[in-house]
Amino acid sequence: MLSQFRSRAGDSRTLSVGVLGVGNIGTVHLKSALAMPDVTVVAAADAVPANRDRAERAGVERTYDDYATLLANEELDAAVVALPPFLHAEAVERAAEHGVDVFVEKPLARSTEEADRMLETAARAGIAVGVDHTLRYQPDVVGVKSAYEDGDVGHVPYASITRLNDGPLGRPPAETAPPSWPLDPDAAGGGTLLELGVHCFDVLEWLFGELEVRAAATGRTLDIDVEDAATVLLRAPEAGTTITLHCGSYQWEELPEVNTRLRLEGIAGTITNRDHLPENFYAGAARAALENVASRVGVADRTVFGPTFYLQAHYDALADFLEAVRTGEEPPVSGRDGQRSLALAERAYDLAAETATDEVELPEVRP
Repeated sequence: MLSQFRSRAGDSRTLSVGVLGVGNIGTVHLKSALAMPDVTVVAAADAVPANRDRAERAGVERTYDDYATLLANEELDAAVVALPPFLHAEAVERAAEHGVDVFVEKPLARSTEEADRMLETAARAGIAVGVDHTLRYQPDVVGVKSAYEDGDVGHVPYASITRLNDGPLGRPPAETAPPSWPLDPDAAGGGTLLELGVHCFDVLEWLFGELEVRAAATGRTLDIDVEDAATVLLRAPEAGTTITLHCGSYQWEELPEVNTRLRLEGIAGTITNRDHLPENFYAGAARAALENVASRVGVADRTVFGPTFYLQAHYDALADFLEAVRTGEEPPVSGRDGQRSLALAERAYDLAAETATDEVELPEVRP
């Protein structure tokens, strides 16, 4: 069966890439792409002047204050969409108009309805859509999958996954106001279930096959308009596995060293992602959570990205997507994968609403 996507291999050995959004995660994607062989970042777009300055210091020759203008003026093979969720659909539509394949930051969209429209637009234009679900690329998670597929622990009747992060205000004390969109359910689509939960849904289906959501609860530890805590009970019928999932964006004074915990309880043993962490993980984390390696390559103040444990997953995910673009194959983490994670999140929201609890009970802390 022939691929619906056009191979770029015959066009040029080097892929031309644009980065739409150069905030926190957009900078990660930008520096990843700059470090890749046979990839040229020709332009970046961001409405914030400081972010455009950052892209230029990293070595991008042209920057724009509007992503639509970039897409209209540059000859691109692919674009990285690292914009807030409420802009994803429009950015994909503009890219489709110009025949540009897109690598979209998660969540793919704010809803399955919006995702379906995006994917229909992409299909009509014949462009590929990839999604940055990076848990599949973390070496500890890859190790769990390999051990599970080897069958050493036999049938796995129960599994659990936890994904944690800093809350929307950052670590206490909060000194600066966060961007408004993550706290706006219309702009973001939701809270921690879309910020962190979609990663978990994606990697669980990668491990166990199609999932069913059986129960869910969401709550808020802060007085905000989106949930910052969620717990979901799932069932994987094909694997015969029951799974609990918890995700939370809390105001940690110290974030746990490993913010993803994955555990498979097999009838002949247990597999955990901690067993598959690199030997130097803790030493590396102590040196720097986000470490960049400075390298002079003929342009003043240009830095070349040196991936650490977590950033390596983003690098590998983008590299795999661009290789699929080069060969005209479907991306390994496709738009349909992103849509599927959204569908599971929506089902969890529906079930949580049936037994809604507006607040999470916190224990009293005594001095």
